Amino acid sequence: MLPGCGTGEALVGVVVAVPEPLASRLRAVRAAAGDPEADIPPHVTLVGPTCVPDVRAVDAHLSRVAGAHRPFGVHLRGTGTFRPVSPVVFVALADGADACAALEADLRSGPLDVPARFPFHPHVTVAHDVGDGALDAAQAAAGDVDVRFEVDRLFRFVHDGTAWQPVRTFLLGTGEPVLCPDAPPEDAVPGAPHGVSAADAPAGAGAVVPGMPPR
Repeated sequence: MLPGCGTGEALVGVVVAVPEPLASRLRAVRAAAGDPEADIPPHVTLVGPTCVPDVRAVDAHLSRVAGAHRPFGVHLRGTGTFRPVSPVVFVALADGADACAALEADLRSGPLDVPARFPFHPHVTVAHDVGDGALDAAQAAAGDVDVRFEVDRLFRFVHDGTAWQPVRTFLLGTGEPVLCPDAPPEDAVPGAPHGVSAADAPAGAGAVVPGMPPR
């Protein structure tokens, strides 16, 4: 259940994206489980859905935090579950969890200083809120995952009222903001009036990021 935001607030999330070709495979596993959120690009959540009144302040905060952290490696291997506490099956982090936890701790300050619903446990969800049989099948289907990749940026998503959309990334080590392809017009430039698109972004707003995982 997504939180209800007030007038003028945006619903945002901050994640580490899983690259291709693993991303497509995990989306297929999630779709096969009947998970209605299978279209969300696979990711490690750093800050879950959060209502914010000032996206520009959030992006400045993300830039500062990203600039203070170096790129790091993640090793995804095997699966786990939060059952019976929560009906979730996930791919586990065999390496990179400490770096994700350090990022999460620094992100939860300033405009993102909001309490987390659960203790932070970095993971990549492959099935959520479906029946036990579907959860078991997803856990078996992703059980042989054993993939390493380098994390060099954070992604900020915004919920447009229908789906999560990638808007901007922030490069680790520099904090440079980079616009995502097809960012929603009302949010392509933080703090800009509705109707401003990524193509209209002012100089210095960052280039379009290549290799964005499909939505």
